[in-house]
Formats: sequence, C-alpha cells, structure tokens
Amino acid sequence: MKFLHYILALVLAIAVSVGQAEEVDTLPAQRVAMACLENVDAGGYGTSWDDAAELFRKAVTRESWEKTIATLRAPLGQPGPRKLRGVAYTRNPPNVPEGEYVMIQYQAMFGERLVVETVTPMKEADGRWRVSGYFVR
Repeated sequence: MKFLHYILALVLAIAVSVGQAEEVDTLPAQRVAMACLENVDAGGYGTSWDDAAELFRKAVTRESWEKTIATLRAPLGQPGPRKLRGVAYTRNPPNVPEGEYVMIQYQAMFGERLVVETVTPMKEADGRWRVSGYFVR
C-alpha cells in the first residue's frame, strides 16, 4: 500500500503544478498510457510493471504490483469504453523526482460503474515515455 500513497502523491503533485504547463506533444505519452491500460485490461499486470518507468519499479515490486492491481481491478469488473477527460504536461512537479510528466485522465465504464483512471507517464533518461503512476477513483 505504501506505493499507492506514493502514486497518489505523484498525481496530486502534478495536479498542483498544472498551472506551469508548457506546449509539448503529449501524444507519445498518451499512446504509452493507453497501451498500459490495454495491457492491464487484458490481465497483463506483470507486463505492465515490466514496461513501467524505473521510478515506478523502484517504488513497488513486480509481485506487489500484480497483487495490488488484481485486487483493485477485480471488484470493478470488465472495463468498457473510455473517454479522454484531460491531459496535463508538467516539468519538475513538487514531491517527485525532477523530470517531465504527463497526467492523463480517462472516464471509464466498468459494468455500470463510472470511474476516473489517471495514468501518469514520465519521460525517462533514454527519451522514452513510460508509465510512472496509475490511480483509479
């Protein structure tokens, strides 16, 4: 659960710093986020961890992620359609390591339940976007 608090802190920190957003191409980050969601939807929890940002993998073990995401997603049921709700780019948000982040929110139907999924890719040293956080409310 410690990593869920970390992920929530990351999401909140990015939300606070959205006012400092710049013009950047967020499409690569959005593609990475959607690929992660599709992977998780298909039950590829371990693969989603393998593909995640180093920051994420250092915060939570693969085994812990698989267990936590399975527990989180099971009560929701099968995912249905998603609608992009918002995209926010930020540099160097507070309370997380320096870098570039994109907070992406989707409205998603899981059975009869409407949820908001937040996926946060970050640009790593190699220039690739990888998911550093996932949160459902």
